[in-house]
Amino acid sequence: MNGRIGREWSPVGLGCWQLGADWGEVDEGDALAVLGAAADSGVTFFDTADVYGDGRSETLVGRFLTGQSIRERGDGIFVATKMGRRVDQVPENYTRENFRAWNDRSRANLGVDTLDLVQLHCPPTPVYDRDEVFDALDEMVAEKRIAAYGVSVETVGEALTAIARPGVASVQIILNALRLKPLGEVLPRAAEAGVEIIARVPLASGLLAGHYTKDTVFGADDHRNYNRNGDAFDVGETFSGVPFEVGLEAVERLRPLVPAGRTMAQFALRWVIDQPQVSVVIPGARSAEQARGNSAVAGLPPLGEDVHAQVKAVYDELIAPHVHDRW
Repeated sequence: MNGRIGREWSPVGLGCWQLGADWGEVDEGDALAVLGAAADSGVTFFDTADVYGDGRSETLVGRFLTGQSIRERGDGIFVATKMGRRVDQVPENYTRENFRAWNDRSRANLGVDTLDLVQLHCPPTPVYDRDEVFDALDEMVAEKRIAAYGVSVETVGEALTAIARPGVASVQIILNALRLKPLGEVLPRAAEAGVEIIARVPLASGLLAGHYTKDTVFGADDHRNYNRNGDAFDVGETFSGVPFEVGLEAVERLRPLVPAGRTMAQFALRWVIDQPQVSVVIPGARSAEQARGNSAVAGLPPLGEDVHAQVKAVYDELIAPHVHDRW
């Protein structure tokens, strides 16, 4: 990595939303096993947030990194967290005082003095234009409360505004085979500016793992149930904003492109890291087996240009009408 953060990490990271909440119940022991399997498989980038399980995800990551038996292994892991979603989503709540309080809580949860990376967690769009917000973040870097800061965004427009800010070190954005819009302008601009791109929702909430059918049922505490229409947060975070039945059809169109010996999920993750401007992709995992399968993608050969062209053709025909102009 030669960008504004100046750290090296694995191309496949671990998203830790599942370990906190909103994906059904995950036992604490299973959560720690996922973290251990990822680290043992060479993953050195964990992405969490203060709102995942109201601090549960951060706390579990912190416990993992400070456990005596895995202390040496944990020292090399870069942890990105987020702040801002534990309050009403109005620009007035994005203040210096709140930032410092949220920062204190995350540092305590993770058991560190300095957070590697703090991202504003999909804040209201006007926040990106407020100089005082970024002045407060710069101050926290100077005080070594955080080593760097970035933003997690919903739209291409928000990403481009953030990239233009000189102190923004990273942009986290939804990027997968069903969400291609960031390829056009965001990724090239980020590369020019030295801003890291963190690709989230790479499996479209599991759609691109290829296991769902029209009869799949999700639990009441799973956002793939309660947020399917955007009732709790931006609908783009659930199935990437693609109507479930349309997503199922797209997956069946993509399935023949999966190389022999790979899973559909590995194909989808390889598609993401084939994009040269992507710094890390952060799939979640609910089991150690999933974590190992995801991390193995880093060692697989790139997909061919013809495969990428066919992915785009499916996107243009089936998916773009539903998502391209929204985000």
